[in-house]
Amino acid sequence: MEPITPDPVRRLSRTLLTQSWLDVAFLHWAADPADVAPLLPAGTVPDTHDGRTYVGLVAFRMHRVGWFGLPGVPYFGTFPETNVRLYAVDRQGRRAVVFLSLEASRLLPVAIARAFFQLPYFWARMEVARDADTVTYRTRRRLPGPRGTHSRISVRVGEPIAEPTPLEHFLTARWGMHHTFFGRSGHLPDIHPRWPLHRAELLGLDDALIPAAGLPAPGGPPLSVLWSPGVRVRFGRLARAAARA
Repeated sequence: MEPITPDPVRRLSRTLLTQSWLDVAFLHWAADPADVAPLLPAGTVPDTHDGRTYVGLVAFRMHRVGWFGLPGVPYFGTFPETNVRLYAVDRQGRRAVVFLSLEASRLLPVAIARAFFQLPYFWARMEVARDADTVTYRTRRRLPGPRGTHSRISVRVGEPIAEPTPLEHFLTARWGMHHTFFGRSGHLPDIHPRWPLHRAELLGLDDALIPAAGLPAPGGPPLSVLWSPGVRVRFGRLARAAARA
C-alpha cells in the first residue's frame, strides 16, 4: 500500500489537466468503514486511519482550469466548488478520494464533467466570501436536483500548522481519485505541492449535501476542521483498475 506522505508519491508522465484549489476548507467526520463501503467503486475498499474512515465536506475556489498544458480559462475555468468525499484504496494500494457529489457554479464545466467523465457534478448557485479572517461558503443546488439542496460553511482561519498530525496528512495528502468511468473502475492521479495547512474554527454549519449523497447526517461537529490558501494541481492520465486475480 502507498505510504501516507505530504508530498506526491509518484510522477506524472503527462499532464492532462491543470487547476488551482484556493481558499480550501476541510471538514471531516469519522465514519464506520462498513457504512461507506457500498458507496465505493468496484475494486476499492475504505481507507482507514486507526480503524476509522472519514467523510469529508470540502469547499473552495476552483481557479483557471486548463487542458494539456494550455493556460487556464479565466471565466469557465474559475468558480466555487463544494464536494462530499470518501477515502478509498484499490488493489494496487493506491490511496485516493472518492467523490459522492460535487457542486459547481458554472453550468458548462458541470455538463462536460457529467457527460465525458460521469462525475457526479451538480450546477449550483454558490458564493465564497471573506471578511478578515472569516471565510463563508454558500451553495444551493439547481440542476439536476434535488433542487434547493444546500450547504453553508463559515470558518475562522487560524495559525499555520508547522507539523500536521498523521491524521491531518491522511485527510489532505491524497494523490488521485477513484471513480467508475463508463462502467469500469479507474484511478486519475494528481500531484501538487505540499498543502500549507492552517488551524480553523467552525463558526457555522448548515449542510444538506452529506445526506443527499447517501450518507447519514453527521451526529455532531466535525472531528477535524482545517483551512488552506491553496495549491496548484496537475492531473495525469486515467489508469484502469487492475483486474481481480
